[in-house]
Amino acid sequence: MKIFTKTLIAGSALALSQTVSANWSTTVTLASDYMFNGVSQTNNDPALQASLDYAADQGWYVGAWTSNVDYGETAEQELDFYAGHWLQLDDNWSMDYGIAYYTYMGSSAASDLNYPEIWTKLAYSSDYGTTEFNGWYSWDYFGLGGGHVIGMIAHTFPIAENHGIRVSVDTSNSLDDDSWVWDSDGGTSYVHYRVAYQTSWNKFNFEIAAEDTTLDIDTADKRIVASVSRTFSF
Repeated sequence: MKIFTKTLIAGSALALSQTVSANWSTTVTLASDYMFNGVSQTNNDPALQASLDYAADQGWYVGAWTSNVDYGETAEQELDFYAGHWLQLDDNWSMDYGIAYYTYMGSSAASDLNYPEIWTKLAYSSDYGTTEFNGWYSWDYFGLGGGHVIGMIAHTFPIAENHGIRVSVDTSNSLDDDSWVWDSDGGTSYVHYRVAYQTSWNKFNFEIAAEDTTLDIDTADKRIVASVSRTFSF
């Protein structure tokens, strides 16, 4: 479940997919919390995450991503697999689309949470930054048989050389309230707001973000989340 942030997923793979020649890479991330659309997946605790990605010619890529999670006694580790395609549409517009399968481990019941997801992302880049229009859809959200849609609008703009701000708003929507609701009142959707400062130094990427949601639960309230990551190519 990445939007990065899941984030979205394929963040390192998307960057690699823009290269011409095929190559492997791995990205290691240490985060103060693993947030998925504004909801902590680690019960407000830190997360250690890693990916392994292969970027081929013409923008095709595949990869795997893992993180610790805290779903009580049900699951303690997430392992995701994905494949996608990035392409440049013209001088300003690009597109990324693909499919992922999210798996969970930690108990005999953890695999019941496994689910698939597809995504499409459009990006418009100019001298004023990059605007994204992203969407994700699952027809079996967390293995419960219900449909689920996530929509996001985001803009990243430079504030100085090697320094940027990313502002995003996304909404999560259950299409089947018999399978999934987001709060005790039976709400089937919520909104997530996020503002992040991003920079890099000596091959390390840093991000600090402020975020909040319209959910009234302690794992989705307003907070500051920080992360540091590094990508190694080989």
